Amino acid sequence: MKITKQKPAMWGSSIVGFGSYRYEYASGRTGEWPVTGFSPRKGALTLYIMNGFRDRALMKALGKCKTGQCCLYIKSLDDVHLPSLEKLIRASVAEMAKPGSHSAG
Repeated sequence: MKITKQKPAMWGSSIVGFGSYRYEYASGRTGEWPVTGFSPRKGALTLYIMNGFRDRALMKALGKCKTGQCCLYIKSLDDVHLPSLEKLIRASVAEMAKPGSHSAG
C-alpha cells in the first residue's frame, strides 16, 4: 500500500494484490492481474514483481532468494536487504505504470 497507494485485495484464496492491470498475449487472450502482490506459501513467501529481475546489482544486493519469471521467493525476510526489496518493488510498480508495459509474451 505504501508503494502502490492502492488498497490490498485478495486474488483467489492466497494472493494479496495491490492495484491491477489488464494484459494481452500475442494470441489475443487477455486477463487481469495485480500490479504487485504477495502470497505466504508453505515453502516461501512469494512476491509478484511484474517487470522481472533485470537489475543485476539490485538483485545481488537483495540477498538470499530465488526467482521465477515474475516471482521472487523468500524463505525469511531476515534473508533479504529490506531497502533493496523496497527499491525492487518500487521499480516494478513504476515500470508497470508506463504505457505499453502490459503485454505478456
